[in-house]
Amino acid sequence: MKKTFTKLLQYILFPAIGLFIIYQLYKDQNAAEILAALRNDVDYKWIILSISLGILSHISRAMRWQMLIEPIEKKPGFINTFAAVMIGYLANLIFPRMGEVSRCGVLSKYEGLSFTRVVGTVVAERLSDLLMLILIMLAVLTLQFDLLGGFLLKTLKLESFTEVLLSPLFYGVLALTAVSLLVIKKYSKQYRSLMFLKNLMKKFTEGLSSIRKIKNKPLFIFHTLFIWLMYFLMIYVCFYSMPATSVLGISAGITILLTGSLGMIAPVQGGIGAWHFMVIATLKLYGIPGESGGVFALVVHAAQNLMIIGAGLMAFGALPLLNRNKHEKPAVVTNR
Repeated sequence: MKKTFTKLLQYILFPAIGLFIIYQLYKDQNAAEILAALRNDVDYKWIILSISLGILSHISRAMRWQMLIEPIEKKPGFINTFAAVMIGYLANLIFPRMGEVSRCGVLSKYEGLSFTRVVGTVVAERLSDLLMLILIMLAVLTLQFDLLGGFLLKTLKLESFTEVLLSPLFYGVLALTAVSLLVIKKYSKQYRSLMFLKNLMKKFTEGLSSIRKIKNKPLFIFHTLFIWLMYFLMIYVCFYSMPATSVLGISAGITILLTGSLGMIAPVQGGIGAWHFMVIATLKLYGIPGESGGVFALVVHAAQNLMIIGAGLMAFGALPLLNRNKHEKPAVVTNR
């Protein structure tokens, strides 16, 4: 019953939510006009450039992940690491957040690494991205609070976060977690199951702390900045693909980077619906009509996801072939 419910969430409920949002956003627009705009109003060379920048960001992410893994395990090969990253993005299109686990499993399988340690490095990596997102949010709210502040407060309902922080349940969960950790630490030697959990926690902590053990921290910072620069440029160059958005500047690009990233946090595959809503709403703040904003959101989101599907499927098919020699037993030479 539990597995059936999980599959229902994965393959029916979450996609349905995203498609419902898409329907609400585009129900009042004429389908023929959207198709005509896609044929006549979009300069696809800028979309191709955006896809190329996206690939560069994924390459940089793979190299940064290698840096996190190296201090606690052997350094994985770049091709396997990049392929694992792309398969992870592909998995996220099937079920939200499944990509993080999937890419760890892929890399662990083909490189012979500890799965739990690798998961810890992904958490460390995501904390770096969260820090960048917070910095971008602070910059945008500081520079354009009059334009964006009210929109974010209304759209994200930030007052609900305050209610959570003031809730006794929140602190009860924290206390229960702390007690559980203390019990595992104290009685792990007496109970085998607790020892297993303790070892898992140790490996996970090692992976999480890998960021402190990085050999070349300036290079790690460079990759982090480069990844987010590419994210920005992926959006910014697409402005030039349509006459309506070609008037937008850098500030609009940074703002859409922020709101689009927040839309991707929603528990729907590939941010479908939520990303479109945030981008269209933000473009309206800059005076872009809803029809043009809708076409822009469709093209940019579709292009990036087609790139992920293509690269992810190629990686999925190529990995067994590229690693087949690792699983072959060496021939035994005998003297007759």
